[in-house]
Amino acid sequence: MTPVHQALLIWALAAIAQAIAWARQQRTANAGLVDVVWSFGLGGAAVLAAVTGGGAPLPRLLLGVLGGAWGLRLGLHLLHRVRGEAEDGRYAQLRRRWGAAPLKWAAMFQFQALLVALFALPFLAVAANPQAGWNGWLAAGVAVWLGSVTGETVADRQLARFRADPGHRGKTCRQGLWRWSRHPNYFFEWLHWFAYVLLAVGAPIAALAWTGPVLMYAFLRWLSGIPFTEAQALRTRGEDYARYQRTTPMLFPWFPKERP
Repeated sequence: MTPVHQALLIWALAAIAQAIAWARQQRTANAGLVDVVWSFGLGGAAVLAAVTGGGAPLPRLLLGVLGGAWGLRLGLHLLHRVRGEAEDGRYAQLRRRWGAAPLKWAAMFQFQALLVALFALPFLAVAANPQAGWNGWLAAGVAVWLGSVTGETVADRQLARFRADPGHRGKTCRQGLWRWSRHPNYFFEWLHWFAYVLLAVGAPIAALAWTGPVLMYAFLRWLSGIPFTEAQALRTRGEDYARYQRTTPMLFPWFPKERP
């Protein structure tokens, strides 16, 4: 199957999955499901690309295992949050503006389906890699994947433990990795996409793999990640979060500033 056909198939399957998620959201009034389906869908896209790609078996095997495991972990983490918490503040804010508005919510869910296809482009590059033997690029890709997914998992668990304590309600997590970055989970999520850049070295369409880290940085930094998350944090935690902003790096981990 050609990369174009792979991309179209991934888009079609993602559109069907998000349509089902949209229908359920109309009943539950919890749009957080869109992120769960996005994560599972992207993990499934990695597996599908690995199975249908024309490259050598080893890069495709690594893609299927690593990409599938990443999507499964993130999807399960988000599903646990959707089931156990109120609707994410970002979507609750939209709901206050849109109400039920079936067409608006449907458009939002289908936009996420399109993003699955766009973020799957690095997978297509890896799946086309003809490098049959083990080499340093593949080893580096696995190492980056392990380090970044481990970091993201640790950050998610630290935040979950902090939020589970009723005494922390209205307060900002400054424990563990969250002392060094306001969004360590986003940082490691972005870093994870470089694993596919390394796994794709040698592929005729290796340049496609760079769409992963570029798109992810753009969405996290300017479009849907940090801006919405921090706006919601300021609404719910006020001055405590404003102080956190003044003392802690936004994305890239670094030493926090001394408090005045």
